[in-house]
Amino acid sequence: MSSDYYEVLGVDRSASSAEIKKAYRKLAMQFHPDKNPGDKQAEDKFKQAAEAYGVLGDSEKKAKYDQFGHAAFQGGAGFGGQGFENVDDIFSSFGDIFSDFFGMGGMGGAQGRGRRSRSGPRRGADLRYRLEVDLGEVITGTDRNLEFDTEESCNRCSGQGSEPGSEASTCGTCGGQGQVVNSQGFFSVATTCPSCRGAGQVIKNPCKECRGKGRKPVTKKITVTIPKGVDNGTRLRVAGEGEGGMRNGPSGDLYVEIRVRGHNQYDRQGRDLLGQVKIAYTQMLLGTEVEVETFDGKKMLKIPEGSQPGSILRMRELGVPDIRSGSRGDLCLRLEVVFPKKLKKQEEKLLRELAEVRGEKVNEKKGIFS
Repeated sequence: MSSDYYEVLGVDRSASSAEIKKAYRKLAMQFHPDKNPGDKQAEDKFKQAAEAYGVLGDSEKKAKYDQFGHAAFQGGAGFGGQGFENVDDIFSSFGDIFSDFFGMGGMGGAQGRGRRSRSGPRRGADLRYRLEVDLGEVITGTDRNLEFDTEESCNRCSGQGSEPGSEASTCGTCGGQGQVVNSQGFFSVATTCPSCRGAGQVIKNPCKECRGKGRKPVTKKITVTIPKGVDNGTRLRVAGEGEGGMRNGPSGDLYVEIRVRGHNQYDRQGRDLLGQVKIAYTQMLLGTEVEVETFDGKKMLKIPEGSQPGSILRMRELGVPDIRSGSRGDLCLRLEVVFPKKLKKQEEKLLRELAEVRGEKVNEKKGIFS
């Protein structure tokens, strides 16, 4: 099929994804095979609309099509190089799309196109764990022990739900599909089977340990390595440590979401650490070295003579490591001058002499009777 995809769906090239979806829904309902039995022309239009939506409904494929047209998919026919031999191919490829449109298992007619058997292995759900770490742990990396409640596959029955030596039987109501289909005009509405509650199987001899559920509650204790350089929102994937699978299905994954606690001395800005150091005005004018507490221990910071308040001095490679390369940022320290609230007599005398040398006007010294 080589017709312009926008013309097939009857939308402008500037149409939004919602408008494209709406146009496809209208055509899918109009030319659906269950509504047009034996109509070859309607079936061709149904295929053509599916092919057009398969490209325009995908942002990446749509961008390629807008730039190169049909030449972008010359590696094969139709939907991004995928052709459709028959209508069942469309339901197989777009089962999730029809479910989104019509709220059923694919609007697939009496044969139940698009329905999936739920009696096979099922993967366990992924879990999320929110973990707080200190800034020091971000810089050095660390191992943390996690403890959380979940469910794991029952060892006694291998997640089958039946006592060892016995097997679950196929549900007679849904034939193992987990859904029953009721026809309503040209629609076929799929609902969860009331007999097996979507499992597709009926357990007559439940496992004594998990009581037929195939899983049992457990408190997991695992150790997770927190790499250097993590930041707020970093997600660490721990494969296979999520919820246990069903009927010999694999376990889900555990996603550890990092939250970094604030620090009382330093703030993080990318790979750099920002802080401040307080020094006396004489040290700022004449220069000095001061001891600074860093995450790498105590270090000496050189203050150049004539430094100004607010100046920022960098201590190289004492910041946060990059999570990929490991290279570190800098420790950036803002100079803050500390003035004495009250001068000693000798200090005042020397400062007045300094002001006189510099030709600077200052307040007169108050006499004993003033």
